[in-house]
Amino acid sequence: MTAVPDTELIRNALRKVVDPEVGANIVDLGLVYRIECEASRLLIEMTMTSPACPMGEMIVDDAYAELDRVLPADCQPEIRLVWEPPWVPSMMSEQCRLRLGWNE
Repeated sequence: MTAVPDTELIRNALRKVVDPEVGANIVDLGLVYRIECEASRLLIEMTMTSPACPMGEMIVDDAYAELDRVLPADCQPEIRLVWEPPWVPSMMSEQCRLRLGWNE
């Protein structure tokens, strides 16, 4: 029986995935909407800053690579790109907004 992956472990792994256009990680950018862990299944719903994001495929590939580093071999991650709700800068962590100069 596989242990259920810890949500914080997953979140920390995803913090290593950086949107190269913005220079911030996808968690602090507010791109990760949902992390759902079950025994041998992990579902992540995330978005991009724009549906036209040219780095989208690379970011998803990087996320899978980071998840592979921390997940048990028999845990299958699935990353779904979603567009609702649309991403807005207010979804960023306060630290990220301040570092990038995005004041509301």
